[in-house]
Amino acid sequence: MTDPIADMLARIKNALLAKHKQVIMPHSKVKGAIAKILVENNYVDSFEVVEKKPQSDLVVNLGYKGKLPKISGIQRSSKPGRRLYSTVDKVPATLNGYGITIVSTSKGLLTDKEARQQNVGGELLCQVW
Repeated sequence: MTDPIADMLARIKNALLAKHKQVIMPHSKVKGAIAKILVENNYVDSFEVVEKKPQSDLVVNLGYKGKLPKISGIQRSSKPGRRLYSTVDKVPATLNGYGITIVSTSKGLLTDKEARQQNVGGELLCQVW
């Protein structure tokens, strides 16, 4: 697999379209940090890491408002073939602040609002709305 973050986002998007309550994927530190940001911003209900011998799994419990999913769209910004970087003053706001942009900075993974508050730029990983 060349892009595990895109795989994570595709799994979440497909699970939401199929109206699943949870999605299971291989765990990594970056995926765990993305899941933590999604929980903090109330896009998913919770996540947990299930330890197994060869590879641990990340279980993300998806959130719904009635029958509608909390995530209406999720999109990968920076890709392995075309990396997107941004300075702090040019970090884009997703849907004029309605959604979030997840940015990989020197201070860890942050949302676009947190990156502006901490005055850091970085690689634009994905957008969620």
